[in-house]
Amino acid sequence: MRTSMSGAWPTSRGCTARSCRGSSGPYQPLRRDYPITEYLDDARPAGIAAAVYVQPNWPLERSVEEVRWVQGVHEEHGWPHAIIGSAAMFDAGAREVFERQREASPLMRGTRLQLHWHSAERFRFASAPDTMNDPVFRENLAVLADFGWLFELQVFPGQMADAAALVAQFPNTTFVLVHAGMLESSEAIHVDPWRAGLRLLAEHANVVVKLSGQATFVHRVDEPLIRLVTATTLELFGSERCMFGSNFPIESIWTDLPTLLSTWLGVLADLDLDARRDVLGATARRVYSLPLGAGDGGG
Repeated sequence: MRTSMSGAWPTSRGCTARSCRGSSGPYQPLRRDYPITEYLDDARPAGIAAAVYVQPNWPLERSVEEVRWVQGVHEEHGWPHAIIGSAAMFDAGAREVFERQREASPLMRGTRLQLHWHSAERFRFASAPDTMNDPVFRENLAVLADFGWLFELQVFPGQMADAAALVAQFPNTTFVLVHAGMLESSEAIHVDPWRAGLRLLAEHANVVVKLSGQATFVHRVDEPLIRLVTATTLELFGSERCMFGSNFPIESIWTDLPTLLSTWLGVLADLDLDARRDVLGATARRVYSLPLGAGDGGG
């Protein structure tokens, strides 16, 4: 069984000017509808048996509408099997949004608000490197434990010291490290601070790693880079805290899903069977509370 962390969206509802550019390059090829039927045509032949919808930057004021839409897709097609939404977590009203999202869908599992900041503006999403220290944001983050929800943590290596302090403050909340910590390249200037930051985060049992988005900066399926990221994260976190994510359709800017999956499967073939099962499904099933039958029969 393989799981996929991905998003499907209608361009008329989801794609904002800011979300259609960034570190992955120009998103114009994706400024079209990507319906669940197209995703399933991609995913099922590749053996993907379950999927988590991760919010692709709908306008925050429409975050409840987004969840209702995804729930409707699930009711019609049986996919996706879990939802990661979003909310304006720097505003005092986030708890009310979370409550409305929970009412809108039993598939809600958590939230993502991108905190990554980089000295290069084109890689930057957050307004400052330390926005995670904002007191209102932290008050809203504390609410997630009441819901049993996780937080998708997207930061660059230079922010990981602050991120380690953040996750330590909320030990009852699971944090999913997006794109395995946003490694820019296999050069030492990038690898050394990334590895040092991962060590800080690995000390906290409530952090798990999503092995996704490794073409974000290199703009290709780079097997040596994937091997480096896989070996490092499994060494520091263990397979039970690592999980594959397809990041589709974003990765379709650079590759097709069969090529992406075959490369990852080739890298993971070096692991023992239990570790492969963790990375390709077991960890995600546990973290996202996926039902045992999710996607069965889907290929």
